[in-house]
Amino acid sequence: MARAATTADAFNAVAEPRRRQILDLLASGEKPVNDLVSVLGLAQPLVSKHLRVLREVGLVEVRDSGRQRMYRINARPLKDIHEWVSGYQRLWDERFDRLDMVLEELKELEDGDGRDDD
Repeated sequence: MARAATTADAFNAVAEPRRRQILDLLASGEKPVNDLVSVLGLAQPLVSKHLRVLREVGLVEVRDSGRQRMYRINARPLKDIHEWVSGYQRLWDERFDRLDMVLEELKELEDGDGRDDD
């Protein structure tokens, strides 16, 4: 089966770690591409390529500000990802609850081994 293009949807776009880093940086506010280049330590053409993919799926918006292009996050496309991941919340909650129970049992056994039975 052919792999979906990275520009097909937000799921594919955020699968790339550098794009997630860009989104993390833009979450704190609008930034020009040169700021992103400086923080990421990547070449400007590579950052621009990632920004283009993020723009194509609607995760990033751009506006001109004089000679700079300012990028900002658009969180709406992340809603589908959030809803999908949220479906696994119950699974993780159950696993952590079971882990808590096992740890509590181990603690009780450990506490019980150090006691003197008079």
